[in-house]
Amino acid sequence: MTHETPYRKKLIEVALPLDAINKESAREKSIRHGHPSTLHLWWSRKPLATCRAVLFASLIDDPSEHPEQFPTDKAQEQERKRLFDLIEAMVKWENANDNDLMATVRAEIQQATNGNPPPVLDPFAGGGSIPLEAQRLGLEAHASDLNPVAVLINKALIEIPPKFAGRPPVHPDAQRTLMGQEWQGARGLAEDVRYYGKWMRDEAEKRIGQLYPKVMLPKEYGSGEATVIAWLWVRTVTCPNPACGMQMPLTNKWWLSKKKGKETWVAPEVDDRTIPPTLHFQVQTGKGKPLDGTVNRQGARCVACSTSVPFDYIRSEGKAGRMGAQMMAIVAEGQRGRIYLAPTDEQANIAAKAQPTWKPEAPLPQNPRNFNTPIYGLNSYDKLFTPRQLVALTTFSDLVQEARERVLADAARAGMAVDGIALNDGGMRANAYADAVATYLGIALDKGADYWSSICSWHSGRDTIRNTFARQAIPMVWDYAEANPMSDSSGNFQGAVDWVVEVVAASPYIAKGEVQQRDATASVSGMSHPLISTDPPYYDNIGYADLADFFYVVAPFAWEHLSRPVQDDACA
Repeated sequence: MTHETPYRKKLIEVALPLDAINKESAREKSIRHGHPSTLHLWWSRKPLATCRAVLFASLIDDPSEHPEQFPTDKAQEQERKRLFDLIEAMVKWENANDNDLMATVRAEIQQATNGNPPPVLDPFAGGGSIPLEAQRLGLEAHASDLNPVAVLINKALIEIPPKFAGRPPVHPDAQRTLMGQEWQGARGLAEDVRYYGKWMRDEAEKRIGQLYPKVMLPKEYGSGEATVIAWLWVRTVTCPNPACGMQMPLTNKWWLSKKKGKETWVAPEVDDRTIPPTLHFQVQTGKGKPLDGTVNRQGARCVACSTSVPFDYIRSEGKAGRMGAQMMAIVAEGQRGRIYLAPTDEQANIAAKAQPTWKPEAPLPQNPRNFNTPIYGLNSYDKLFTPRQLVALTTFSDLVQEARERVLADAARAGMAVDGIALNDGGMRANAYADAVATYLGIALDKGADYWSSICSWHSGRDTIRNTFARQAIPMVWDYAEANPMSDSSGNFQGAVDWVVEVVAASPYIAKGEVQQRDATASVSGMSHPLISTDPPYYDNIGYADLADFFYVVAPFAWEHLSRPVQDDACA
């Protein structure tokens, strides 16, 4: 607003229906399918309900500023109640894409701003909640951040969907199987992401499926073969007792499932007929309970000779490259739930055959508060992954690029002009569209990477894989879960694609979105009187830059042609 315009107090300065806003903001934590938070991991993401309410109330005048319309206190309270009712309706997630309701909300904003609402700028955009909700309210959204991962997330949420809104998919089967559908918003783009994501998954199985074999089921489970959900491993070091010398397992639990009536655990069995003793694992169910884990706050204990082992020894072994791993169980897909099986030599030998051609050898940050693995010798990104996981990451990264080329060719056949202008250069045709699809496929790979590291663990209470970033850190994990990207269960690639597709399909596309990688002090440059709404970072409460490097480092080929900034040291 210009200096000639008298200032009018906004609704946010007087009152808000805080109980309703807080309730819906808390409820969002349990909403999954289609929610923007499921597009890509980001830390301390702001609730959409809060952002939506704050932006609306920052633009709407408080009724007391219009005595000509609301001359009495009672009239003003009635108008506030009407506005509160509208806010309480709009903050509900199920109403976020209610066209009639949101049209009413946008009309209210247009009236309050005399048909000229300001652009909204968030100079610390992070996970993109504020600019996304600005766009949903029909406001031109501008986002900036220094972190390239945050920039990518914002581009995927607010910049790309409006560019390709209303376009049908270009994949070869689109005309045969999807004719007659209305490709409202970014649904056509979402359908292409699904199609080429499935092509990637199927092609990956052709190339590396032999590294992810099925497992033979015993008779009590009906015999036959079953797809593996995860291989469970335990880290090992040599027992320091010279009379023992066994490869002792390091784990704080032996539980596999704590579900009532399905309790299952690993039973370690020591064979002391060999020198040094050897260890085998059996899976037990029913009555009883497992042994205590071998690792606690004081250190570890050898299951063969009961020698107490201090952490200093374990750390020194890790730093010397002498920490190993042994398969301790296999989780398979069953007709009635998870099936837990003892490991086999065949399965272990197949895993050992994986030979990655590329490794992300960048060093991990020396920050013990957020990165605990370096003190155990896992001091570079490649050491956070098994060889088989590195093969999978490389294969899917390559396939993102190959999928992009297929999209480009199919877009040209569908009549989209090939102009050579990339998405990041403002392109709107075939080249940019291929970049857009590849961007979302790269994001799906990032989601996969979060489930394909040796920092993932098995959640015995929910019978599922706990991802790398179960909290805002990369901790040391003693027993880890190696997911099968080709399965239909947690940690599979197609599931990651499906999460991305749902977000893209539900993206708001009403207003323009623009995302820049830049310093917050430069973000206002060139903008005329923006509404600045932001949630600045809290100094070092969360190590955003170091944490985000995980995605920037482990899947670089997936970023090659994507809508990303060019500064490779942006996270440093």
